[in-house]
Amino acid sequence: MPDEKPTRAANIFDVARLAGVSHQTVSRVINGLPNVRPATRERVEQAIAQLRYNPSPAARSLVSRRSRAIGLIAPAVSDPGVTSIGLHFSNAARAARYSVDMVTTAPDDPGAVRAAIEGLLRQRVDAIVLIVIDIGVLEMVRALDLSVPVVAAASSARRSPLLVQIDQYRGARSAVRHLAELGHTRIAHVAGPASAASAIERVRGWRDELAGRGLPVVDLVYGDWTAAGGYRIGLDIDLEPGMAIFASNDLTALGLVAALRERSLSVPDDISVVGFDDIPEAAYMYPPLTTVRQDFSALGELMLQKVLVALEEGDHETTDTPLPTHLVVRESTRGLGVGAVEPPASERILAREESGAGPRD
Repeated sequence: MPDEKPTRAANIFDVARLAGVSHQTVSRVINGLPNVRPATRERVEQAIAQLRYNPSPAARSLVSRRSRAIGLIAPAVSDPGVTSIGLHFSNAARAARYSVDMVTTAPDDPGAVRAAIEGLLRQRVDAIVLIVIDIGVLEMVRALDLSVPVVAAASSARRSPLLVQIDQYRGARSAVRHLAELGHTRIAHVAGPASAASAIERVRGWRDELAGRGLPVVDLVYGDWTAAGGYRIGLDIDLEPGMAIFASNDLTALGLVAALRERSLSVPDDISVVGFDDIPEAAYMYPPLTTVRQDFSALGELMLQKVLVALEEGDHETTDTPLPTHLVVRESTRGLGVGAVEPPASERILAREESGAGPRD
């Protein structure tokens, strides 16, 4: 095969794909680290030559001075998504031979987050990674100008090289689309907190999908992400048979379903309910919950990839496409009347049999 110059500058992941190794192995070869078999090293070096890969000289010069530690700042909340993102990022970092110094802060206090950043910089971390759920904190992070790479996992309609995210907006639209295709014409939304970035994106998706179908935008209630909050809302929300509820997360949906049962309303016979997240317990609720799955594992790995590219390439300019979500249809939703589109039986069976701890696609 002729050795053609690529149309764009090759990066560490191009080299890894061509050599058939991980990007961590490529990094070890570049930095002259041990524990790489000679045949593997030769294959990586051939790929580097073929692609004319040229790591950032500035990044290469800093190799010997790196701490190989990354600072991770997470909000101090009992949220399964936040916990899962942090866990998967930390696992990916350890696999790449980086340690992770984790700090938790109040979720909605930009000053506390800034103080945590300053503390980690004093520890000479190589990069700062944040899990951001509050829009005030997100705006503070956008304004940072630090000497180390910064990556934030946060939901926003405004794309940025700083951010990695899962597509909350399209995930919400898929939930509402599913309910509309089942024949529901009045679809309420129990949202997360009004200041939560992901809740804002899910509200936006709910509104736009309804508007695009000519359905009324009604019954928006803000909650707090908890089952207790969902339960309280479920006791008071104005409902009628044939309605549907899109809950902004699975814990909220859990509380809602319990409250509806107390009101002698059956899910899904009277009210269809869709959640968001696909927490492991969602498949074992009664009834098993239709929900929107997020791939937290892929998000954690993408966060690390972005950090490594910044460290190895000195590249902070790539804007990533948000990761997709996946609608998982279980038994908390049903079709209404003529023209309603029921999901295929095979899809319902597959969704019901999935373990919440199983692979996430």
